[in-house]
Amino acid sequence: MNFVKSDKILYVMSKIGSPFKLEGVLEKAYTGRCLSSEEIVFLLSLKEREEVDRLFNVARSLRQRYFGDHIFLYGFVYFSTYCRNSCNFCYYRKPNKLCKRYRKTDDEVIEVAQRLAESGVHLIDLTMGEDPFYYLRDGGFKSLVDMVGRVKAETNLPVMISPGVVPAQVLADLADAGVDWYACYQETHNRQLFYRLRSDQNYDLRVEEKYLAKKLGLLVEEGILAGVGESLLDVATSMQVMRDMGANQVRVMSFIPQKSIPMSDWPSPPRIYEMMIIAVLRLMFPDRLIPASLDIDGLGGLQERLKAGANVVTSLIPPRLGLAGVAQASLNVNDGYRTVKGVVPLLEELGLSAATTENYINWVKNEEANLEEKDICAEIEG
Repeated sequence: MNFVKSDKILYVMSKIGSPFKLEGVLEKAYTGRCLSSEEIVFLLSLKEREEVDRLFNVARSLRQRYFGDHIFLYGFVYFSTYCRNSCNFCYYRKPNKLCKRYRKTDDEVIEVAQRLAESGVHLIDLTMGEDPFYYLRDGGFKSLVDMVGRVKAETNLPVMISPGVVPAQVLADLADAGVDWYACYQETHNRQLFYRLRSDQNYDLRVEEKYLAKKLGLLVEEGILAGVGESLLDVATSMQVMRDMGANQVRVMSFIPQKSIPMSDWPSPPRIYEMMIIAVLRLMFPDRLIPASLDIDGLGGLQERLKAGANVVTSLIPPRLGLAGVAQASLNVNDGYRTVKGVVPLLEELGLSAATTENYINWVKNEEANLEEKDICAEIEG
């Protein structure tokens, strides 16, 4: 797909004519009633700073109701940057010859995971591209399953795996190995836009993998990419899809242009757009986990995401171990800012604190025990 400036479908942030009143929509969300797509679009169309601040205040109040002042911390191990796909938005797409490629050994991954656990993170997020090393060899996934099992045993922490779309039996084997979370972002639930972003992939297969993960007893993280040509209605649709899916963690990340990709000249969206999506996600998913990623703006962008209602800090990376981020390969990594030690003072400035490991493990166990329960909005409306 050839992405050029004249071909862009820009999202609209201007307020549209609407019968909704801000106070009524915010009150509806605060009292546990789920918002319609039209109400979500209305909130995402807010332009006045005072109105946006009211949205953020309600989002923080809902976070406080369900999680108190506690924030969860995720360690990130991007252990293979090889990928068989050619996603038009991704720096690590197969045709890109300029990006840094590496594949960490099992022992290296274990070392990083142990260091993260010792630093105080609550979860180990193991991420890779769809590396042909695993996909194209007979029994190639056995080494991945074995490595994940070792990480679980060595750290005694919940583990998230982000391997892309894998065969059903491999997902079952990962669940048996002790994986708690499966992350596989759709980026958008507009099919046409999906194929502009992931031109060589299957929309339905990617969705079905997440439903299979839930049947296997795994918690699911779903996410969207902001600023890639979506409309506000597309964002609202994604939120409804994530609700129907029963996603346990929902996220949004702003697109960051990178060299040597088809979308290299596509601008990154204004950050207020991502913050407003985070806030509306909190209104729609008051008792779910919503990340504030360090991978977009580093430590400097953390406070604004937390002020918008996020309750997880993701992409904590030990320095000087040759690891990379996803959206920003090296931002704040080797200087040690993307660590528990670097994040805690910022939490304290906001009157927040890092949760205990026990608190997070109990949350995960409770979610795993209640995967089939109705979502909170349905219970209230019923």
